[in-house]
Amino acid sequence: MTVSRRESGCEPSAWRTVIEMWCHCRAKRVMPLRMTEDVGHSQRTRRALGYMLGAALSLSLMNSIVKMLGQKFPTSELLLARTAVSLLLSYVWLRRLGLDVWGNDKRWLLLRGLVGFFALAGNFYALPRMPLAEATVIQYLHPMFTALLAALFLGEGLLPRFWLGTVACLIGVVLVARPGLLFGADTALPTLPVLASLLSAGLSACAYTIVRKLGATEHPLVIVMYFPLVAFPLTIPLVAMDFVPPAGMDWFWLLMVGVTTQVGQVSFTRGLQLVPAARAASMAYVQVIFAALWGVMFFAEHPSVLAVLGGACIVLGNWVIQRHSGDRAARAGVRTRSRR
Repeated sequence: MTVSRRESGCEPSAWRTVIEMWCHCRAKRVMPLRMTEDVGHSQRTRRALGYMLGAALSLSLMNSIVKMLGQKFPTSELLLARTAVSLLLSYVWLRRLGLDVWGNDKRWLLLRGLVGFFALAGNFYALPRMPLAEATVIQYLHPMFTALLAALFLGEGLLPRFWLGTVACLIGVVLVARPGLLFGADTALPTLPVLASLLSAGLSACAYTIVRKLGATEHPLVIVMYFPLVAFPLTIPLVAMDFVPPAGMDWFWLLMVGVTTQVGQVSFTRGLQLVPAARAASMAYVQVIFAALWGVMFFAEHPSVLAVLGGACIVLGNWVIQRHSGDRAARAGVRTRSRR
């Protein structure tokens, strides 16, 4: 039986409109809304991965340079070099793009700069006093802290899988740090640098969570600039008390501390704005691989079996946290579509 157009409840003009729309969509290869959303999410994830890989490479090189220079220069002088270069590059870049240097939410921007300063100070203190791979892998506890803080302040809920990843990360820290109480004093890493690295990881997570909050209102370069804007004046009195004059190639390497960090921070900030905070932070754990490679190549550091096992536990824990974040994001997306 054939159903006429009029019997079907559609006027001929309506049928014509539907057919024309279908042909137009086929010609333009327009995808249904849900497929478009899926493709958009996939593209954001790929772009975020590219940004995070670039950030990991740049920041691993920065850590290597800081470790080398830390044998001669005090931590405060390395911080000054890093913040001075970053402040200059950020300001010039912002002016060339015609962007407002001061941003919108100045209170949170200033807090991001202050927290970032103390996080970087802890990292710069630890790097010359620990093997490069171990210092980096402890620093990469920040995805665990980031997921927890994002749940508390950004409403990015936690699933039971998160706690499994957290346990793996904590076991990894014990194996990497090898506290003398458990493994004997001969194999233990120095306590103060380990504590500084742990504090740096926690404060880095605070900074990343603030970046995630600011992502809706601020340009990535504005967020990046506020770190040296706050940190630069804080380092000047510290350098004045313990200044070591650079000589020869020292100037080049001090400059590279700022350049590599600037590239890494811009890439990392952009990646954080494309995907949930915990997932973005977890993507960058490839920096641990870079650190181990540079440690062997440039500092003749060969990680112990316990350090390798501990690093594997932390990477595994971060992967579990990343999967947790992906499941949480997917559930949130389902709930959002169901409300439509």
